[in-house]
Amino acid sequence: MDTAQIAVTAGGAALIGFILWFFFGPRGVTAAREGDGGVQEVEVVVQGGYTPDRIEVREGRPVRLTFLRKESNPCTEQVVIGDFGIARTLPEGERVPVEFTPRKAGEYTFHCSMNMVRGTLVVRPG
Repeated sequence: MDTAQIAVTAGGAALIGFILWFFFGPRGVTAAREGDGGVQEVEVVVQGGYTPDRIEVREGRPVRLTFLRKESNPCTEQVVIGDFGIARTLPEGERVPVEFTPRKAGEYTFHCSMNMVRGTLVVRPG
């Protein structure tokens, strides 16, 4: 193997490592802040994904996720939180509050209507 082949192989391996880390690496968790009346609140920006895409709340306390869609991608026109029976339309540029009370600790997925853009709601014991 000559120097060019080694460099290309090393560069390819580094790129594969970066891609794996970017898509599958550890994600930070955003803890909900407690707002008026003890409601746990987080604003979620929808633009090429959900930001934050991993949200931590406490069970047995009301939650308000406010979605703000900043794109016109038809895939993200709706958010679905299936475990809680929630589906909401997200008009572009409007804040849409989604309120519910998680009764059981665990991890729950929220996603777009096509199930391509995803986030996780981490419910911790109260």
